[in-house]
Amino acid sequence: MNVTASAGRVQRRTLALLVATQIIGGIGVAIGITVGALLSARMAGVGLSGLPGSGAVIGGALLAVPVTRIVQARGRRPGMALAYLVGALGAVLVVLAVVAGSVPLLFLGMFLFGGGTAANLQARYVAVDLAAPARRGRDLSLVVWSATIGSVAAPNLADLADRAVTGLHLPALSGAFVVSAVAFTLASLVLFGLLRPDPLLLARTLDGSSAPDFRRPAGVRAGARVVARLPEARLAIAAVATGHLVMVAVMSMTPVHLGEGHADADLLRVVGIVLSVHIAGMYGLSPVTGWLADRYGRRPVIIGGLVLLITACAVAGTAGHDTPRLTLGLALLGLGWSGTMVGGSTLLSESVPAAGRPAVQGLSDLVMGVAGAGAGALSGAVVALAGYGTLTVLAAMAALPVLALALRSKGAVSVKET
Repeated sequence: MNVTASAGRVQRRTLALLVATQIIGGIGVAIGITVGALLSARMAGVGLSGLPGSGAVIGGALLAVPVTRIVQARGRRPGMALAYLVGALGAVLVVLAVVAGSVPLLFLGMFLFGGGTAANLQARYVAVDLAAPARRGRDLSLVVWSATIGSVAAPNLADLADRAVTGLHLPALSGAFVVSAVAFTLASLVLFGLLRPDPLLLARTLDGSSAPDFRRPAGVRAGARVVARLPEARLAIAAVATGHLVMVAVMSMTPVHLGEGHADADLLRVVGIVLSVHIAGMYGLSPVTGWLADRYGRRPVIIGGLVLLITACAVAGTAGHDTPRLTLGLALLGLGWSGTMVGGSTLLSESVPAAGRPAVQGLSDLVMGVAGAGAGALSGAVVALAGYGTLTVLAAMAALPVLALALRSKGAVSVKET
């Protein structure tokens, strides 16, 4: 009774801390991504303007590997704190790159900047370490939702950030990365100082029945071996990665598609509206998605998310340059992503005992990041060769095998926490 009550108090405190750091870290990530493409266009040309964003995505995915080892061996607190510090170092390198006019340093800085993304992604898993089984979906989705605040506010802070650092005599557009460095450092210090007791270490203490195979520190390779034995974990990772792949592929090329049907004077306004609706779909209703996952189960929410993604591809792909229909398609795309992300992440966390979660979760983040980076890199070539409609068809086709997997009977029973 006392142990349960103590775990409940720690969980409530952990959630409050995660929400706060997600807002702070979310501002750091979003303001940097917003300005990164503009910096690259000025320093290296428009043709390379998408590389900083891709570098941050790849950096976040690859940094999941060492972060996973730290989390597995030492707990969530040092792993997340270090990831944010790496992101802060990346932001500082970007500022130095702008001052020196160095494109290679810019790309290196954006790669390390991905540490902030890696830390933000880890937060959703921290939310379920001590969560009661009936509340895992809601607790995870609350942390996902809190990222909305930073994501929406940050782009509007870029100009203010530039003006705030004028006294430092820094070049234009570098102020955003000063804000990112400060935000990531603050998030790191808050987590390292206040995330006590460590939720994962406490969960391991409470989880006295974990199998020995899950106890020893290991990285994503060990996570892959664990996933190979657990059908529910395989479905969860497939759902998270596929949802992210479909979302990135279609979302990244929608502004380009809109540009073919709108004059330059209207384009930024239209793109802003469409992407705002899309982001609202991704994050705004995630608490509802979490409630549905707790009420009706993780698998039905994953299935619903995949169906929404396929529907979104159909709506957006047949919309032509009809902005309202494209907006509807992007809203459905965001909702579908939310279903696969919340449902898949929750299912993954409860499919593996506490001692083995970090390795499997790190593998999931790595696969998701690589899938998103690949989709972003290839989507432009597909649109250039075959058009936006073909891209949406291919994206929908990518979701079909995972939908078929989710619709199959459960088979093996997953290992669940009680």
